[in-house]
Amino acid sequence: MEHILWLYAQPYDARYPVICFDERPCFLIGDEIMPLQMRKGQPRKEHYAYQKNGSCALLAAIEPLTGCRLAQVHVQRTKKEYTAFCQAICTAWPNATKIRLVQDNLNTHNAGSFYEHLPAEQAFDLAQRFEFVYTPKSASWLNMIEIEFSALSRLCLDRRIPTLQALEHEVLTLVRERHDRRIKIHWQFSIMTARSKLKSHYCAVNVANDCQKT
Repeated sequence: MEHILWLYAQPYDARYPVICFDERPCFLIGDEIMPLQMRKGQPRKEHYAYQKNGSCALLAAIEPLTGCRLAQVHVQRTKKEYTAFCQAICTAWPNATKIRLVQDNLNTHNAGSFYEHLPAEQAFDLAQRFEFVYTPKSASWLNMIEIEFSALSRLCLDRRIPTLQALEHEVLTLVRERHDRRIKIHWQFSIMTARSKLKSHYCAVNVANDCQKT
């Protein structure tokens, strides 16, 4: 946790961009009965019954200090899609010496995925572009892409979207708009705040962490 908080506090360096990445499942939901058309001054009304049309996966990344974003929608989220997305990140940040990629500990999130889907030479070169930074277990809130997912949920994904094509169009259009506007994330939770707010956890690790003062 402290390593990630330290990383977020570093000044911007284009050679070593901090990119936050994660994957989010999206469910494709259609209407069994067509909703009533909206009328002036009245909300759109839809029937409670719905159709389940399967699911897909949204892969997304954000550079909080610049507001640059990248997103893809896939039928599934396997090592193949992870590898393709990491390639897309390298294309989007071509001048980076080393991309610091903040992500969770999912078993697909490592360089081994590259070797399963690329020739060894390409897999090695791709792996050299990244420094993987993993969030602690049950601490996805430390990954700033979750803030972006929350925004996308409120603006788009909180309603019924019946097909993968429709979801892809709407989500990617929204991500592109937010990218063009360079909407940044201003992270406030610091190492010192963590040591104060989470003192009991620090004390559980080591009683020398000023535990006598409460």
